[in-house]
Amino acid sequence: MADYEKEEASNLQIEFEWMLREEVHTVLQQIHNILTECEHRFPVSLYGNDNLRKPDKFILTLPSEQLKCVVTLTGDSITHADISFRVHRQQNTVCRTSILSESPWKLQQVQDAANHLQQAMAHIDNVDKNYMFRTSDEVLHVLSNILGCLQRGRTSLIVPRKRAIDDLMKSRNMKSLSPNLAEDLAISFYIQSHKLIFAVYQLSNNHGTMKFDSCQAECAVPWLNEVLVLFTVALQLCQQLKDKIYVFAQYKDFTVGSRPTSPTTNAS
Repeated sequence: MADYEKEEASNLQIEFEWMLREEVHTVLQQIHNILTECEHRFPVSLYGNDNLRKPDKFILTLPSEQLKCVVTLTGDSITHADISFRVHRQQNTVCRTSILSESPWKLQQVQDAANHLQQAMAHIDNVDKNYMFRTSDEVLHVLSNILGCLQRGRTSLIVPRKRAIDDLMKSRNMKSLSPNLAEDLAISFYIQSHKLIFAVYQLSNNHGTMKFDSCQAECAVPWLNEVLVLFTVALQLCQQLKDKIYVFAQYKDFTVGSRPTSPTTNAS
């Protein structure tokens, strides 16, 4: 190996050791700080602490009184709602129902995202601040665990789970409605990105073929936008560090202490 190649390899090794000793812990702490901020934005109880915010009220409407819903969102539940919508098969018929505080409508996506956030923070907490990483594989393992949690948490809020119309009609949340809807009607509340969506589904029998019509209204939820921004920033930081470490992972002989010592020079 030429001298310049040896010097380049030695410099890379020095940089690698510095990353394992200093940068990994620094970035993990930065990610933890961001996730702590994210945790404070969630209106649900984490780690058993009372972190509930005051209720937020939102109005979701479509023109011509096709749909109107006034909801109170408390934590991960809709604790009150006044709902009215026109029935397609009878345009002059307006269906009305409510959600009452004693039987709230649960938004599971919010709790799922909070759980994934907790898990990501736990992976960081499990790394002792004085621990000395020795290989790139060690770091990549930790970062992959954190990234997985963050991606699942963010996806929980951005991509609502698709549900069949039958599942919606039989869902536990439908029992929150007072009075109950007719058997060919269903409603749904779900999160999509920074918005709360309210949807109405109406089944009909068209010459022996079942089909359903749907309409929906939405409103922006400010704390959801803040949570998604913080999830995204943490993900980017984690991915950037993973990409850096991955460069060194290609040098399989790189471990802490593997750098050859410089030969001693005899005194003249």
